Amino acid sequence: MAKSTFAKPVNTFYLLIVTTLSLSLFGLIMVFSASSIYSLDTKGTSFGILLRQLTFLVISIPAAIIMARIPLFGLKRIAKVGLLLAILLMLILRVPGFGKSVNGNTNWISLGFVDVQPSELAKFFLILWAAYMLSRKEETGQYKTNVFLLLAPGYLLIMLLIMMGNDLGTTSVVAAILAGLLFASGVELRILGSLTAVAFVILAALIATAGYRLQRFLVVLDPFSESDYMNYGWQPAHSLLGLASGGLFGVGLGGSRQKWGNLAEAHTDFIFSVIGEELGLLGTLGVLLLLGGLILSIFKISLRAQDSFSRYACAGFGCWIAIQTILNIGSATSVLPVVGVTLPLISYGGSALVATFLGIGFVVGVALRDPEVLRELKSAIERRRLHSL
Repeated sequence: MAKSTFAKPVNTFYLLIVTTLSLSLFGLIMVFSASSIYSLDTKGTSFGILLRQLTFLVISIPAAIIMARIPLFGLKRIAKVGLLLAILLMLILRVPGFGKSVNGNTNWISLGFVDVQPSELAKFFLILWAAYMLSRKEETGQYKTNVFLLLAPGYLLIMLLIMMGNDLGTTSVVAAILAGLLFASGVELRILGSLTAVAFVILAALIATAGYRLQRFLVVLDPFSESDYMNYGWQPAHSLLGLASGGLFGVGLGGSRQKWGNLAEAHTDFIFSVIGEELGLLGTLGVLLLLGGLILSIFKISLRAQDSFSRYACAGFGCWIAIQTILNIGSATSVLPVVGVTLPLISYGGSALVATFLGIGFVVGVALRDPEVLRELKSAIERRRLHSL
């Protein structure tokens, strides 16, 4: 019974909408809880950061609706110049006086009242461009074209521009999205494995040649050690303390002790730890269930897409959300080094929220172009209309 229910395409669409809205509303609650002390200290009011996140959410939802309503030919026109748009966004940071450093990363632009991160929108445009290139290859029958050589130059250029701002975390996300798209395009696992091995060698070199990155990497082994605790071990150690103190049911919403100055970036990079402390294991499992449902719905919609462009783009957006979830939660649980990426739809961050909603809006549009989903939705609307009479 359950299997047949979830096998219906319209239920996948409902799952996408429900998980997106649930995570967004839950994110608002947790951003307020995790940021209230920091916001009071830096902005004079406990609601300062919450109001900013709410503003971006109010912007994001209509943006997603507009994205969902753009016809396929319009999306392809945007995707065709997606790489150029991504490059222009990243080049703005290189203009003297525009780039702003946050925690050592110069990948921000200050607009006075708010800081924006161009690399978030660059990810969105890169995925569209890659999907367009892969679909053209498939539609024109250019099967001999090397897929890696088709996408890698554009992705490597963006990764280089991001690394000029010293942001290894975002670079890792972009690299993982490329790997996901290569897998979706049908690249042989042997080749993909070799490329992944090369990527890990480059990553190891970038870590080894920067002292602070090496320390972040090594501290994962024991963040509580005497030599590391007061330095690079501070954040992962207090993140683990927060998760451990939450127990099964948590200390209660708003009751986190770690957010009182012990855990930096409690409302951004380490919001998962605050969730664990305040809502316990059940709260973290609920978040994982919602994120898992969101990612599953995106990939299921991708598999049912009526055209190759939509299929590849949905796969790219699914990889994007999945890898950021893994990296963020991995950092919070000290399984991975601290890389400084947000938890999709939950962490504070206007640029990330808008870009993620644009990607989800694209997926919603793909689902609505599915004849079976559209038929079921029209049938449901008709049933409700008749019931109300």
